[in-house]
Amino acid sequence: MVDVMLEDKNGELYLFDIKTAKPNAGGFKEFKRTLLEWTAVVLATNPDAKVNAMIAIPYNPYEPQLYNRWTMRGMLDLKHELKVADEFWDFLGGKGAYQDLLGCFERVGIELRTEIDQYFDKFKNRE
Repeated sequence: MVDVMLEDKNGELYLFDIKTAKPNAGGFKEFKRTLLEWTAVVLATNPDAKVNAMIAIPYNPYEPQLYNRWTMRGMLDLKHELKVADEFWDFLGGKGAYQDLLGCFERVGIELRTEIDQYFDKFKNRE
């Protein structure tokens, strides 16, 4: 099952598998298999289709450094099979979408800080 599927005005398909920011080392082999299976399914029904199957990681926990998770080295074509943080959100929503999204999270976090802190206080000092 594809997490996000888009088709552009030229009929080119973009299939995204959304992952956590720090996937497990063993997961990338399965991620690659998933991308290949999705591509095969599309091409089996339409051999002329233009398919882009990718892993999307919604944010970069290493910011301001580039995302450089050691577990993906050699397994994914980083230029064509991975979109991280701003690359993903700006692809979906246009240039600046990621910064807008971060701004929304910041504003909500500031506005709801007291309620957020109260909620997480319930989990402190649990045995």
